[in-house]
Amino acid sequence: MVNGILGKKLGMTQIFTENGTRIPVTVVQAGPCAVIQKKIVETDGYNAVQLGFGVQKAQRINKPEMGHLTKAGKGAFKFLREMKGDISDCEVGAEILCSDVFAAGDIVDVTGVSKGKGFQGVIKRWNFSGGRTSHGSKFHRAPGSIGCSAWPSRVFKGKKMAGQMGNAQVTVQNLEIVEVRTEQNLILIKGAIPGPKDGLVTVRKAVKA
Repeated sequence: MVNGILGKKLGMTQIFTENGTRIPVTVVQAGPCAVIQKKIVETDGYNAVQLGFGVQKAQRINKPEMGHLTKAGKGAFKFLREMKGDISDCEVGAEILCSDVFAAGDIVDVTGVSKGKGFQGVIKRWNFSGGRTSHGSKFHRAPGSIGCSAWPSRVFKGKKMAGQMGNAQVTVQNLEIVEVRTEQNLILIKGAIPGPKDGLVTVRKAVKA
């Protein structure tokens, strides 16, 4: 079976164990996903399957992509992603459920796009301390010096400066699946995961050393 599945972040809640311990969990609607394409070493150089998630209206898909989706016979999908793993039992048109991939106690890596926070200064974005707030300072929340003059006569790449914060792909590793609810296509993951509510997330089995 493949090593992951696509899902939608529904939000956070909490559950209680039998001994009364409170566990914060993120609820993810994981699947069902349809197998759209199967890639093998002989033709593509690697083994993977392309999964479709999120029902989409056919008129919102262009003709080339719709022709690609028609081969699976499962309709149109909003998101397409590739998953690696053992694909010997995956055929085009098959449906993958969360219980087919995960079980309670599994350790997973979750990838999503973090919430965008707009253009931010160096204090909020990089936790700079800033200048003193005393009278007459004139240096409060500015970034300060960013390079030299004669050499290198430029600013080095990667310098921590003001800019867009968030809205980037983030992966949180080694999270535990507390519960899998097959009838609702839900998995409850301990802790927080990136992205807003209803945002697309990719849940994969953790890579163990």
